[in-house]
Amino acid sequence: MDSRQSPLIEYRNITVARNGRAVLDGVSLNIDFGEHVVILGPNGAGKSFFIKTITRECYPHSGIPDSSLRILGKETWNVFELRNLLGIVSSDLLAACTRNFTGEQIMLSGFFSSIGVWPHHQVTPAMERKVRQVMELLEISHLADRRMDEISTGEARRILIGRALVHDPRALVLDEPTSSLDFHAALSLRTILRKIAGAGTSMIIVTHNLTDILPEISRVVFLKNGRIFADGAKEELLTSASLSRLFDAPLEVVRRDGYFYLW
Repeated sequence: MDSRQSPLIEYRNITVARNGRAVLDGVSLNIDFGEHVVILGPNGAGKSFFIKTITRECYPHSGIPDSSLRILGKETWNVFELRNLLGIVSSDLLAACTRNFTGEQIMLSGFFSSIGVWPHHQVTPAMERKVRQVMELLEISHLADRRMDEISTGEARRILIGRALVHDPRALVLDEPTSSLDFHAALSLRTILRKIAGAGTSMIIVTHNLTDILPEISRVVFLKNGRIFADGAKEELLTSASLSRLFDAPLEVVRRDGYFYLW
């Protein structure tokens, strides 16, 4: 069966424990092809573990009845094959790539699921052409020869997004994409992400920052204490009352130019 007939990501009663505590607790969630979704929640909500179950860095509890985790319709994947289909950009990856490789080398390394290009890697002209095309799309051609440990965090994040896009993945999963960026860098990155979303790549953004919710995002999932707190249309959930309950603080929401802001 064509995997596109199955959900992109399908969690059914997923529980993940760390140090005797459930960091994900009975999570059930489907995300379909073509959807742009935000997983929103406070620090400690379980957002990082949500991503790590996708990347197979951690596994759900095996003793839970009626529990399954399917990606593109399959429960079992070769991790390297999966990385070609889902482009993951995380803070952990950013830290690992902040080394003396150039931007072009890091993007090429996406073809090999490595950090940087090494002598045993066979880089083809087609790979080099693809990297140049993606750099043009992301407006980062000027970073091709710059070292990753010499560029800004915002520039490095664009390089990692490019690394994920060289495979034309079916979805892009972004972990706190604007964390540690100043206002200008965050605005610039969101502009690029809107371009990618508009081109048809499914986008899953995992964040605690309301302004990461692009105008193209139609669905928001609230995650709190390892559980799905709410799941629905953006306009219905992003209210002062619901966000105050999610973050346990009195909050006021303002909408402007397609974005939502907290006051």
